[in-house]
Amino acid sequence: MTRDGSARIHVINSTDIVNRAIEIHKTSATAGAAIGRLLTVTSVMGSMLGEAGDSVTVTVRGNGDAGILTAVSDNEGNVRGYIENPAADLPLNSKGKLDVGGIIGDGVLQVIRDAGGEEPYIGVTRLVSGEIGDDIASYYVESEQIPTMCAVGVLIAPDLSCLGAGCVLLQMLPLYDDATAKRLEENAGRLSRISSMFADGMTNEEILAVASDGVEYDIFDEIEAEYRCTCSRERTARALFSLGKSEAFRILSEAKAEGRPEEIELGCRFCGKKYVFDRAQTEALFDGK
Repeated sequence: MTRDGSARIHVINSTDIVNRAIEIHKTSATAGAAIGRLLTVTSVMGSMLGEAGDSVTVTVRGNGDAGILTAVSDNEGNVRGYIENPAADLPLNSKGKLDVGGIIGDGVLQVIRDAGGEEPYIGVTRLVSGEIGDDIASYYVESEQIPTMCAVGVLIAPDLSCLGAGCVLLQMLPLYDDATAKRLEENAGRLSRISSMFADGMTNEEILAVASDGVEYDIFDEIEAEYRCTCSRERTARALFSLGKSEAFRILSEAKAEGRPEEIELGCRFCGKKYVFDRAQTEALFDGK
């Protein structure tokens, strides 16, 4: 936070998070950059939540080839996500960069913030570019009236791994100083190569120094965040139960008629893990229902 109370700044190196997502979802170069950017900013948004058990879900629904992208973070920045079409890809854009906006297209960005109350907060804004960073900044300005700058980038290698990924999210606070705001805005122009800065080995503190050059600040917190899925057999069993008894046993009967094992297989879209329920396990789940 700047010492004059004008702004708060978050910096994340998400290279490991993005590489885990690429490994799970087997993404193309452009799709990897897209889901990587969304995971990165969602992790930061999650770290801004107040209490354990709070979560934020950010969904991008565009009309491009990527389909729906979703990321979910807890209050410590641990995040998971998926992209509907991980093979979506396009040639480089006019700037010679991965065309994330092209595979996302026009659509909306939705933020669901669950802070433990009866009703979660839901905000929806139009995508302004599909490049994720611009869209997140626009969401904060339109839905929460918080002037925001979001520089996010993911550098993809020829082997489709992530060489560097990260984000600087800067938000002005009420009654901010105009001179501080102007200096931070000028500094933002030096963050256009944010992914390369991380790939070159710059630390969070070094990148923060670039973003805050000429402005005094204090570091209040530092946390470790990772790609973390929360799926379990118990949660998957509840999902199976929600299908209803008739539908579950219809699936089993259909498998038997086709000469396949009488099993129901459910997969986690966030980590790819498979959970299998045979007839006996399914009967036990619905016992007495």
